[in-house]
Amino acid sequence: MSNKHEIEEDLYRAQSRLDDLCKHEAQTSTGSQTVTIQPQHGEEMQSLREECSQLRIILEAMEASED
Repeated sequence: MSNKHEIEEDLYRAQSRLDDLCKHEAQTSTGSQTVTIQPQHGEEMQSLREECSQLRIILEAMEASED
């Protein structure tokens, strides 16, 4: 099993990739405040969300076991 530091790094990488994809898909229309979402990476984004969620759960469990 990975140590806490490795899991935190994995979480950071997955969250950063997810943030990049979200920014890429949300494009502001010129001259207005409208944001248009063009789902091009939906499956990858869903997979990253699930990975981040699982990594957070693991980290929370590790922290709880340290108490």
